[in-house]
Amino acid sequence: MFIGREKELQSLNQLYQTNQFQFPVIYGRRRVGKTALINEFVKGKDTIFFTGLETNAKQNLENFSKCVFTYTSGNFTSAPVFQNFQEALEYVFVLSLNKRIILVIDEYPYVAKSYKGFASILQVLIDKYKDTSKLFLILCGSSMSFMEEQVLGYKSPLYGRRTAQFKIQPFDFFECCKCFRNFSKQDLALIYGIVGGTPHYILQMNDNLSVEENIKNTFLNPNSYIFEEPNNLLKQEVREPAVYNAIISAIASGYSKLSDIANKVGEETGACSAYLKNLISLGIIKKETPITENSPRKTIYSIADNMFRFWYRFVPSNMSIIQYGMTDLAYRNITENLSTFMGPIFEEICKQYLWRINRKGKATVTFTELGRWWGGDPETKSETEIDILAIADKNSAIFGECKWTNENVDSSVLETLLKRSRLIPFDKKYYYLFAKNGFTSGCKDKAKDMGNVQLITYEEILSE
Repeated sequence: MFIGREKELQSLNQLYQTNQFQFPVIYGRRRVGKTALINEFVKGKDTIFFTGLETNAKQNLENFSKCVFTYTSGNFTSAPVFQNFQEALEYVFVLSLNKRIILVIDEYPYVAKSYKGFASILQVLIDKYKDTSKLFLILCGSSMSFMEEQVLGYKSPLYGRRTAQFKIQPFDFFECCKCFRNFSKQDLALIYGIVGGTPHYILQMNDNLSVEENIKNTFLNPNSYIFEEPNNLLKQEVREPAVYNAIISAIASGYSKLSDIANKVGEETGACSAYLKNLISLGIIKKETPITENSPRKTIYSIADNMFRFWYRFVPSNMSIIQYGMTDLAYRNITENLSTFMGPIFEEICKQYLWRINRKGKATVTFTELGRWWGGDPETKSETEIDILAIADKNSAIFGECKWTNENVDSSVLETLLKRSRLIPFDKKYYYLFAKNGFTSGCKDKAKDMGNVQLITYEEILSE
């Protein structure tokens, strides 16, 4: 069953209904569901679907020829081979002069790398036929840097030819929840924390089993797909997987500043910065600065992908006992730290909730920026932070605090947030407290007296 991607499907269908030449570019990290989206879109439509292979030009041309002639004649085994890609592509453009045809070139970077002139041929044919052809040309790729530079970039022969572009992102928490029917409400948050929003990772979870059983069957099972995924993905995407692995491990261990990460892995900061840039482009790492500042000195790095975050937090430290089949012990080691691990996950869920109600016009004040803030507190002479700061304008902002604990949140949490908010000069301040379970009567009373405080439970987040 296909889930999500409603906006992307709607946009693609609107382009399709124009009955004119269209050239959407679809890209995103591996496992994010690009091909599944395309397969859903092309259902019931005349389609030539070609997937590039990491091979030479001759093999890709043969495969492309088979795809074209299978469409025209239905015969795959005895299909002839075009003399070159120009002839093959022009054949499809001409074929679509009087008929709406979708041509999908999936894993486009493999094709373009195997034949350097591929993009230039497409450029010439698009310019020649764009006003007469009804072709719906989709280029799709997983290599983010290649797609952004060699397809969408200014120096690309294809620059200015695309009619739309879709950067496919992982599901958010709310979309992730739609993938399951049998998990409890709290289990949904745990599952999102464990595998995040990448559809292929979500598919590894079975909602007929408990969270414990899912963790044991995947992260703690040397024979599972998930167990080897981080290493396998790095081997596919980068030339020096060992260095990248060390960098991710350092960040998972709490090293967040560039200099600290570089020292931990034994690399120069310049080289380490380049590695981090690649990991950011892959969607594995993210960098942040306090929302009110742009200073590089305050930049920190963290793991953006929840599956990678969970794997690097718990698997390496338990590797020996996992390999020896001591699954129960490894799981006990995880549960001791799971609540702490879920803290940043819950913060992310709360941020997504705020954006969700902001789009609906239901937030206390409509904001345009949202992030975290950290900085020095002159009174305590120590570093402090605010989980959520959403800025509406120069005078108004929302301050938020998120608590993933079994205890009800008391008024001291609100008082601490009020105190920290004084470090940032906004005239109008609004407050959101988010709790896993609920709030004490004292906290509720104080919030009511203040009048500018929203108390939101996890269950209320789910119901939005």
